[in-house]
Amino acid sequence: MDQLVAMRVFARVVESGNFTRAADSLNMPNATVSKLVQELEAHLGVRLLQRTTRRVTVTPEGHEYYEKSTRILRDLEDIDNAFSTARSKPRGALRVDIGSSTACDVLIPALPDFLARYPDIRLDLGVSDRSVDLVSDNVDCVIRGGALESSSLVARYIGSATFVTCATPFYLKCYGTPATPEELKNGHRLVSYVSPQNGKATPFRFERQGERKEIKIDHRIGVNESNAHLAAALAGIGIVQTFRYCAGKAIEAGVLTEILQEWRPAPYPFHVVYPQNRHVTHRLRVFIEWLLEFFPQRVAGAPHQPGIHQPGK
Repeated sequence: MDQLVAMRVFARVVESGNFTRAADSLNMPNATVSKLVQELEAHLGVRLLQRTTRRVTVTPEGHEYYEKSTRILRDLEDIDNAFSTARSKPRGALRVDIGSSTACDVLIPALPDFLARYPDIRLDLGVSDRSVDLVSDNVDCVIRGGALESSSLVARYIGSATFVTCATPFYLKCYGTPATPEELKNGHRLVSYVSPQNGKATPFRFERQGERKEIKIDHRIGVNESNAHLAAALAGIGIVQTFRYCAGKAIEAGVLTEILQEWRPAPYPFHVVYPQNRHVTHRLRVFIEWLLEFFPQRVAGAPHQPGIHQPGK
């Protein structure tokens, strides 16, 4: 048994929650993963995992071994990186998960610069408005907007987006242009963004000189994907509240008209998030540094305020 390989395999099983996901992420047969964990348990003389037909549970001894062994694995990777060409020339695969509109309007247009700087990094983008589990889905990092709750993740602030409320000129000609948030309740058709996580419509939020308002009324249509949400506004179905980086070009072209400009919602923060216990590779580190260079300006948000914090603390 190669103990280092067995330690890495055991760590992936713990992180992913089952043998199949671990095997897929390591590109190993399921039987090989199971055998290595069994050999590691025999070598240590303790049960690390409790296996059932539905799930894998880490034993107290397994949890202790995971904590200690992952520290060793991270130290070994740091030593290897210190003496390898990867320090000056990062290489390998990097998997990033990101929301649909943020990918299309912010990240992807800037990627030629990143790929030119780091030609040996292969970038795999998971694009969806649904949140993923970084650990079990073997994602290196995610770019997320809004409040962060999980204290098991590390987040780095990368900028804030500006919201706009808008509709087509034809819609406003037919239904009138509201002068206050309350007027949205007077026969206007709203197109709500529906959370892919809980299926709830996001209320329209407004802020002016410290005064905040939240409008909750039945929407004409609900959409759970950000690009389709904007498409509904462009089709003239109703009023939407979305990011300026999504609707900005349409507003400049006169296809959409911004309304309630004095009542813009508070800036919406974005973070790059990664697992607390996972080693930060050099390729992930340079990707985060690159994000800090361009992302704040691309989302037209708040002044750049770099820093690391633990979400929920």
